[in-house]
Amino acid sequence: MLFCKTSTSLMKEIKANNYSIYFSSSGYRELDLFIKANNYSQIFIHLDDNTKKHCLEVFLKQIQKFNFKKILSKPGEKNKNIQSCVQLWDKLSLLSGDRKSLILNLGGGVVGDMGGFIASTFKRGIDYINIPTTLLSMVDASIGGKTGIDLGILKNQIGTFYDPKMVIVDPLYLETLNKNELISGYAEIFKHSIISSSEIFDKLISTNTDINFNNLQTIRDSIKIKNEIVLVDKKENKERKALNFGHTLGHAIESYFLDSKTRLLHGEAIAIGIVLASHISSKLFGFSSQKLNSIKSHILSIYNKVLFNKNDIDRIIKLLVHDKKNSHGKINFILIKDIGKPVYDIEVDNNLIIEAFKYYSI
Repeated sequence: MLFCKTSTSLMKEIKANNYSIYFSSSGYRELDLFIKANNYSQIFIHLDDNTKKHCLEVFLKQIQKFNFKKILSKPGEKNKNIQSCVQLWDKLSLLSGDRKSLILNLGGGVVGDMGGFIASTFKRGIDYINIPTTLLSMVDASIGGKTGIDLGILKNQIGTFYDPKMVIVDPLYLETLNKNELISGYAEIFKHSIISSSEIFDKLISTNTDINFNNLQTIRDSIKIKNEIVLVDKKENKERKALNFGHTLGHAIESYFLDSKTRLLHGEAIAIGIVLASHISSKLFGFSSQKLNSIKSHILSIYNKVLFNKNDIDRIIKLLVHDKKNSHGKINFILIKDIGKPVYDIEVDNNLIIEAFKYYSI
């Protein structure tokens, strides 16, 4: 998949609910102005070990100097938990954080999700800004005002809706990532096309597998799709649920492999979930078999196939009861009638889920 480099001068900000999403140099200019305009008592930069090593220096070269203090969390989904939050709350208190403090989350989805949750709860809420450094966090985690942490192996069970003051998206940070991290983020870009735009879907399907993510326009288009959905339905009452296409089974797969030697990145698990949900959609809503096969072929051209045995599938199905979309004891799926035509809150028989795994595996 070849994304050609796009001039950053063409990238205007995107207006979200209570904040704006800025791109590259314009974002740093806005950040400088924002910090000057607000009399913050303390400015904290929230990092993990990876972003401290690879991204902090890049960030500091883009902005005017200001006084800040670092707060660190451990990298990886396994550390996105309440114990890590306690350590961060303690650190903020120790460093004299108060209600007029600001947190800058410089990192991927774990840093952003957890940093936003910390900001929403410390002193009953302080300001924060997201500066995502992975493709996944640029097009998904940093957008929409969701914050959260995991409960054991269960994804994002504890969290809040709490908007940042701004988001700065700069593909410069993508140069610090390996290929697996990049393709993890692509799963969300592809999902956005499936639930919203046949034009973008056709464009992505037709590309080859030579992945280069320097095209800011592709990133911006994906952010725009998510943002437009969130503007209509911030609290996930209906339309925003479409963003969970592929995530019901995808999250269960990710949770199942969290304690396994064969760990899956978020996007790798969601990519499988997309294939499974597309197959179920073909059985229940007549989703085109040609498009279904195109989705599967496209996914498997990018991601390695994962082998599932009967025990794996049974245990993954058991994890579905913890999905956040469930209500009144029912497991609810987001499916599609066609590209750009999602259907909400659909119950799915376990036998059909097993059949979907067989389709993925052949």
